[in-house]
Amino acid sequence: MPYSEKSLNYPLSHKIDQVDDYHGSLVADPYRWLEDPDSEKTRAWIEAQNQVTFAYLGEVSTREKIQQRLNKLWDYEKYGIPFKEGENYFYFKNDGLQNQSVLYTLKSLDSEPRVLLDPNKLSDDGTVALSGLAISDNGKLLAYGIATSGSDWQEWKVIDVETGADFPDHLNWIKFSGASWTNDHQGFFYSRYDEPNEKTKLEDVNYYQKLYYHQLGRPQSEDILIYQRIDQKEWGFNGVVTEDGRYLIISVWLGTDSRNLVFYKDLTDPNAEVVELIHQFEADYSFIDNDESVFYFRTDLDAPRGRVIAIDTANPAKEIWREIIPQAEATLESVNILNNQFIADYLEDARSQVKIFDLNGTLVRNVELPGLGAVDGFGGKRGDTETFYKFTSFTTPGTIYRYNLITGQSEVFREINVDFNPDDYETKQVFYQSKDGTQVPMFITHKKGIQLDGNNSTYLYAYGGFNVSLTPNFSVSMLVWMEMGGVYAMPNIRGGGEYGEEWHQAGMKDKKQNVFDDFIAAAEWLMANNYTKPEKLAIAGGSNGGLLVGACMTQRPELFGAALPAVGVMDMLRFHKFTIGWAWTAEYGSPDNPEEFPALYAYSPLHNLKPGTAYPATLITTADHDDRVVPAHSFKFAAALQTAHNGNAPVLIRIETKAGHGAGKPTAKIIEEAADKWAFLVWALAVEV
Repeated sequence: MPYSEKSLNYPLSHKIDQVDDYHGSLVADPYRWLEDPDSEKTRAWIEAQNQVTFAYLGEVSTREKIQQRLNKLWDYEKYGIPFKEGENYFYFKNDGLQNQSVLYTLKSLDSEPRVLLDPNKLSDDGTVALSGLAISDNGKLLAYGIATSGSDWQEWKVIDVETGADFPDHLNWIKFSGASWTNDHQGFFYSRYDEPNEKTKLEDVNYYQKLYYHQLGRPQSEDILIYQRIDQKEWGFNGVVTEDGRYLIISVWLGTDSRNLVFYKDLTDPNAEVVELIHQFEADYSFIDNDESVFYFRTDLDAPRGRVIAIDTANPAKEIWREIIPQAEATLESVNILNNQFIADYLEDARSQVKIFDLNGTLVRNVELPGLGAVDGFGGKRGDTETFYKFTSFTTPGTIYRYNLITGQSEVFREINVDFNPDDYETKQVFYQSKDGTQVPMFITHKKGIQLDGNNSTYLYAYGGFNVSLTPNFSVSMLVWMEMGGVYAMPNIRGGGEYGEEWHQAGMKDKKQNVFDDFIAAAEWLMANNYTKPEKLAIAGGSNGGLLVGACMTQRPELFGAALPAVGVMDMLRFHKFTIGWAWTAEYGSPDNPEEFPALYAYSPLHNLKPGTAYPATLITTADHDDRVVPAHSFKFAAALQTAHNGNAPVLIRIETKAGHGAGKPTAKIIEEAADKWAFLVWALAVEV
């Protein structure tokens, strides 16, 4: 039966008498008890909610058919971009339905590959994932990080590339860090936190990250502390060794602020101190490479869309910094040096462009890409004359190309084959006007020949924050949605990085409402242009995008037929009190600041639910091991939404177990969740399958 005829009995979410005073505003928090994910009451609540949710989804007769189609389409070989260290090549591959991709190594591109690391053997259910890797530049040693059940906490280990044998090294309490080997291959730099409380490690705040050097074969207790700041509890450190091995470049980050500091240490001098090269949080500086004492950076200093500069550390005065590649109309995303040339990756209206410049900044050529889409890759060493990249679009499942840096020619290296005909689909990019007149781009993809009669089930997805750019991307899950006749719309709203730092800042702090207005305007454009109507429109997003969905469904509940907020930041008054949440105050502002509190309170999804309102059909998704956006956000929002809701549409929460924020989630769990999501929308939007 349709959901409108089905009565749901939601689990009782009892209220407590909790009221907080925010700068004179009294704010009730009756579901504070749900912040403890391991209490008996919370565990019972989780079990009861999942029983209701999975019973409901189990009655959708087409769910099994949807999952079968997802499994069939997902079962194709997936290849990562090859890369080379020393005499060895490396790449990731997934045979199809493996829970985790496998790392292979080979001596030459036409030799027989050998399995180097198979994360699927680290657990029975695929919930232990590879979370990072660092290969020594002679290609003989692999340091790798693993994360369990989706946690941000990592353990790092080391294996011999030639033999696959494990070294005894075992490092713990690492989070938000990679690793970087010294050129003598004797050890690597990494960052870690102090050992947390075992019982509360998934909720406790993370402060005082420290940068260490680990010498191969030594216990972690003997690691050398390279840098810490006991006066700056929020600073984090990312240490990278330059290709020539001479310097350790230390990028200092402050929460999620895109601005950073840059320090360095001369590794040729055992007594060298850490030098503060960039000592003010004024811009983003991404280290590219160096010519002895000359450091190259991609920066947005005085250039919100990005440029390349050179700083001579022998004479680092700001007034003599050199501009190598000036700011362009397109946004400069990243830069590498290969074949002694700059390879610059740009975004123009959220579509990739790649340009090659010489070291003086003169344009050599534009890289001819296969079409309108997104590219990833163009990595390697400074002297390399070839590189690899992957091209993806909404209907191109990631073709890998080999690029000759001397001739400028691309050739297909790996073609990814999925059981569908891309010619059956079309993508267009439109520009629409937001509430304040800002022009916003949006990609729209669907089967060819759909009727623009306002009756198309439409999935509107966005992110809108943290300088993250959304680019064309192939998704089996979205392909199944479009096979069912659905439209997929992805606007590039403010808060992202598609148009540089100004676009990002236009969606931050007290300007966050612009993000919601852009998303709402996208929905209104789709209706005005006869793609869909409220009862056929679903909105979706994850993490910061979950906040986006939560804010928009509370501001305009009548505009949407369904809402799917995933692992969302829903409590804007307490987000900074858990794990790494404090770091987001650079993006959102802080509720502890009396000047920033009003804006947060005005849109906080949890605090803007109105009793007696008919909300859209809602499927909240989260995971009990999410230590990035703790599940309390979704728990409290679900409890409050079920209490406030006055309508027939279902408001459900799906709580995954042994999973976290999303990274490293096993393929089986991804497919199950996608099947549940589409099954939910089949009923919510009356989709004919």
